[in-house]
Amino acid sequence: MRLFFLTSIVMVAFAANSVLNRLALADGEIGPSAFASVRVISGAVMLLALILFKDQKKFTFSKPNITAVLALCAYIIGFSQAYISLDAGFGALLLFGVVQITMFIGAILQRENVTLQKWIGAALAFSGLAYLLSPSSAGIDPLGAGLMTIAAIGWGIYSLIGRGAANPLKDTGMNFVYAVPIVAVAMLLFPDENQITTIGIALAIVSGAVTSGLGYALWYSIIPKLQTSTAAVAQLTVPIIATAGGIVFLAETIDLRFVIAAFMVLSGVAISAYQRKPKPRQ
Repeated sequence: MRLFFLTSIVMVAFAANSVLNRLALADGEIGPSAFASVRVISGAVMLLALILFKDQKKFTFSKPNITAVLALCAYIIGFSQAYISLDAGFGALLLFGVVQITMFIGAILQRENVTLQKWIGAALAFSGLAYLLSPSSAGIDPLGAGLMTIAAIGWGIYSLIGRGAANPLKDTGMNFVYAVPIVAVAMLLFPDENQITTIGIALAIVSGAVTSGLGYALWYSIIPKLQTSTAAVAQLTVPIIATAGGIVFLAETIDLRFVIAAFMVLSGVAISAYQRKPKPRQ
């Protein structure tokens, strides 16, 4: 139950990132490059503060995990840039669909036993997500779709690397610290055209310090305890949670499509994650 509770918190944090990005970029409060920069800087500051508070005398900067840092940058930059041209619904479907594929490939390469039950659960969950978001897939922007695909592969790889995290808090903090100059260079190469508002900065800070920094550190602490395939399927709940957040906080309407899709996704996740208790020996 504790693992289920912590996983649920992480999924809510991931969903909150989507809502915060949508609020900031859709309303023109800040540009994607600036949002990504403020997000990664605030995440680095928050995590460094926690690391220093926890290990004041023993703290040292560890060597960067280049693959993890690049994967994190690919996700953060691609995610923000893609939200300019992609519909939020199709973007979420593409993101978490590709994340699931990436992590299932990782599970197979790691020789994890991906049972028929897990494949059925994954297929049901993805079908529910596709059913919910399919009306928004018309007029897809190729550049936006490509950027979101890059972001999804980056996040899938980043999650796979997290399975070997020895110190989740410090590993996440170092990844954010080393990502700062890369994201800053991307901001210079792809400058924003719109102005930056106080609201935009505030949304980016919350996304970076809380739902990204703390959320990703928690994700790194629990993902070693989950099977790769289970972690992949669990993330398909994020668009459902994000849509529910839009209903609660953005006064969006609820309809039968959402109810059916939510049931399909949650049922698929439950089927994939369910494990029978071994029978006691007599």
